[in-house]
Amino acid sequence: MNYNKQIQRVIFAGAGPGDPELITLKTVRHLRDADVIITDRLVSETILDSYTNPRALILHAGKQRKREGSTPQHIINELLVEYALQGKKVVRLKGGDVSVFSNLLDELQALNKYNIPYEIVPGVTAACGAAAYAGIPLTARNHAQAVRFLTLHKNESIQSSYWKELAQTDDTLVFYMSGDTIHELVKQLLNHAIDPETSIAIIEQATTPCQKVFLTRLSEYEKEFGNRNYISPTLIIVGKVAALHETFKWLPEDVTSDELYFKPVTKNKEEEVRA
Repeated sequence: MNYNKQIQRVIFAGAGPGDPELITLKTVRHLRDADVIITDRLVSETILDSYTNPRALILHAGKQRKREGSTPQHIINELLVEYALQGKKVVRLKGGDVSVFSNLLDELQALNKYNIPYEIVPGVTAACGAAAYAGIPLTARNHAQAVRFLTLHKNESIQSSYWKELAQTDDTLVFYMSGDTIHELVKQLLNHAIDPETSIAIIEQATTPCQKVFLTRLSEYEKEFGNRNYISPTLIIVGKVAALHETFKWLPEDVTSDELYFKPVTKNKEEEVRA
């Protein structure tokens, strides 16, 4: 392959948590100039249809836990390097914000290996989007003075000593990518002596027309929602502020719980993106 030495910066850009109007003007500008867009599953189809260069090659590099069809990280790294070395303007478009639970470091390291320049454009992360569209301030006087972003994508990813700290803090706890492990999450917090009256809000498909919010107390979770399987993406908020949803919710919820906004990954894209 003949590489073009006039290498352009690779753009890492956040597309926001779902609502296509939450994208930044800077990201839209880069999308309109892009030759190649490598996009995550959680990017709104409206963004891809409305804001991208119509001549751009759009590669879907989706990931979805426990589902077939996820694109391996090393393939994404190779694609970034390959198209950048051809002299094409590449935009790596990620759901939410690029720096929160997004494998950004792996991709930056791949570019650094080949001295490929880059730019990082922030986006609205899922925690901020979900909380706002659920009417939940993440920090509030007499409720919480700090917020922690966490993930429990595997049951063993948080150590017992840290569970104890989380159970005793007044900080708002926000768990990404933890819909499949929420039963373990609730169990661990209760086992480590969190106040059982602490509120928990589970938000499906946040900031979209299919958003659903399930609110209860930790002590009541198993009775109310113990048999429920949540639609991805799901974000979980634990703390005093979660209870404010009941008073300050503003987004209508008039869809059935099984409606989908984000499309699941259905097949491996390696062959497709290599074609």
